[in-house]
Amino acid sequence: MSAILEIKNLDKHFGGIHVTDHVNISIQKGEMSAVIGPNGAGKTTLFNQITGFIPPDSGAVLCENVDITNEAPEKIVRRGMVRAFQVSSLFLEETVFDNVYLAALSNFEKNGKIFRDRLQFPEARGHAEMILKRIGLIDSRDMKASELSHGDQKILDIAIALTMNPKILLLDEPTAGMAPDERAGMMLLLKELHTYFQLTTIFIEHDMDMVFGIAQIVRVLVRGRLIAEGSPDYIRQHEEVIDAYLGKEVL
Repeated sequence: MSAILEIKNLDKHFGGIHVTDHVNISIQKGEMSAVIGPNGAGKTTLFNQITGFIPPDSGAVLCENVDITNEAPEKIVRRGMVRAFQVSSLFLEETVFDNVYLAALSNFEKNGKIFRDRLQFPEARGHAEMILKRIGLIDSRDMKASELSHGDQKILDIAIALTMNPKILLLDEPTAGMAPDERAGMMLLLKELHTYFQLTTIFIEHDMDMVFGIAQIVRVLVRGRLIAEGSPDYIRQHEEVIDAYLGKEVL
């Protein structure tokens, strides 16, 4: 495997707070990895820098050996790195299908003409329908997004990200606010999507059952510093990680 995403000496301050402290990460193509750590560890800020929403103070981000450090978020998306956020940004009063179709139109550069003629653009319609079938929401296609459960809204947000044909999919706390059965379903779904779409998947998560259940590599941030990375078994036994975040009860 070769590195698809490289984070080199990434550094960011907010005032006197060091939110990413010279972080170095090399992510392999096809990897399923998790970023964990206490609240305020810098996980979301790291994602923001990778995806162009916040410029680093120093360091570099390389995607497929191309320096994307100062590129705009929309250009980074076009390169194949797509993010689903912790708080979903859905069109709540539109249908499940229209939410995905509108994103598909954007991907096919149809300028969002969804509300003018819903029968146009069969390629985008087919793409949207394929994704809804794959994520298990095809039977809810005519429901308003606001009528979905919280868990299904999170799944719909991932569906929208998938319309952009990502090579790298970043997920910020995909199970936040979910009930235990919803979290279990999300874990299985992410494994299936990762394999079916041949993704490189990176997710921030606080649910350790999910992290240790599906991640091949786990990376741990504490106060902006990468303190450990490795297999789930390695991270479970890492004394600094146990002391800083996991605690003995997770073992």
